[in-house]
Amino acid sequence: MRSVPNLRLGHGQDLGPAGASSPLLLPARHLVTHGVIVGMTGSGKTGLVTVLAEEALRAKVPVLMIDVKGDLPDLLLAFPSFLPDTFLPWVEDDTEEGDDRTPLELASELAAERQRKLTAWGIDEQDLIAFGEKTSVRVITPGSTAGQPLHVLSSLERRSARWDTDPEAARAALAAGVSLVLRLLGRDPDPARSREHVLLAVFAERRLQAGKPADIPSLLEDLAHPPIDRIGALAVDSYLPRSERRALAAALNSLLASPSFESWRTGAPVDVESWLSPVNGKTPAVIVSVAHLDDEERALVLGVLLEELLAWTRSLPGSQKLKALCVFDEVYGFLPPHPANPPTKRPLVALMKQARAFGVGVVVATQNPMDLDYRALGNAGLWCLGRLQTDADRARVVEGLGGSDAALTREIGAILQKLSPRWFLVRDVHESPGLKLLQPRHAMSWLRGPMTRMELRRARGAS
Repeated sequence: MRSVPNLRLGHGQDLGPAGASSPLLLPARHLVTHGVIVGMTGSGKTGLVTVLAEEALRAKVPVLMIDVKGDLPDLLLAFPSFLPDTFLPWVEDDTEEGDDRTPLELASELAAERQRKLTAWGIDEQDLIAFGEKTSVRVITPGSTAGQPLHVLSSLERRSARWDTDPEAARAALAAGVSLVLRLLGRDPDPARSREHVLLAVFAERRLQAGKPADIPSLLEDLAHPPIDRIGALAVDSYLPRSERRALAAALNSLLASPSFESWRTGAPVDVESWLSPVNGKTPAVIVSVAHLDDEERALVLGVLLEELLAWTRSLPGSQKLKALCVFDEVYGFLPPHPANPPTKRPLVALMKQARAFGVGVVVATQNPMDLDYRALGNAGLWCLGRLQTDADRARVVEGLGGSDAALTREIGAILQKLSPRWFLVRDVHESPGLKLLQPRHAMSWLRGPMTRMELRRARGAS
């Protein structure tokens, strides 16, 4: 099997008075045991996340990126040259009152600054051209046409070939789709406890196994005229009486008639296997951006996506080499401690526990570490800790990372108090010594900040 090269993240510096500096080359296989990146606003966290994704792509490792803040589509702005013309369309409206610079002058300054910083890291135009030629960046925006729209209910409404090859994985994806529908209706989405979930899943699977559609209109028909007599040991009418089925059907029909719901039922299917397959020899980077959605919608969409990622991961043969990387930038709120249980938590916890056996790495990042389930993150092999805003943030991270090792806890806490912006304390359990300082390299992508929907359309058209 092809050997995946090291990822050059930046300059590494040993701890201690001598502080020897050398390039920090991370073996890609170390990410199979997952990573955590923590840092406050201005710490350089998004830059490190982007560099990590760029390096994985340069190593021909497919990357799935979950974007909550709107920053990650900046990967579309990895311009293949240092010419000012590449910046010009982006700065025409950026000059502030009192700034006498023309758009061309501003673009020239940005291009020169980019060239100076990338050259300092040994990256020239040939590297930029090669990155563009060998990488395919795709932005998917559920519920919006700014990127490619996503059929969030595709596991329910479109039959997958997985029903013929891996019915267990297909069943898990179907359960996530049914849960999403029930959450939208304000009903119990639990696959094991909810009678409505069980009934809809049984009806849907029966149709999908027979090669028939299991879209919502078809399920409405089954609710009105059940195609089977029993659910488990009970008659259908005993399991869910006709009056309750009628109420469920009415709620589903109202959802179906909602104009806003239609955007959730159009676009590309949720198909991680297809997304992460090479495109004309290019390594794919798929960015699923939910920055435009509200908190509840984000949790629902990402719950379905992560369940699909988990199902795909479990279908892979075992491997100790990095086959794919999932990067989740700003995981705060999606992996909270017990008893909170958003739809994203179960698949995330399962991925952190199981994905390493299949060669799939998961990297989660956050600027707010207080409300994270550190038991789920405890097995992560790579930690990159940047500046943190409060003593409570630092204490929470140190507690989760240091565990019962009092000496290690004191050392990590002391270093975090002194970190400068764009510096990270790195702990890699695969290395000895395990602690090192990191200054990430400059990103090839122009990190201009969150994109609006119009800007995203422009970036996709220019890429």
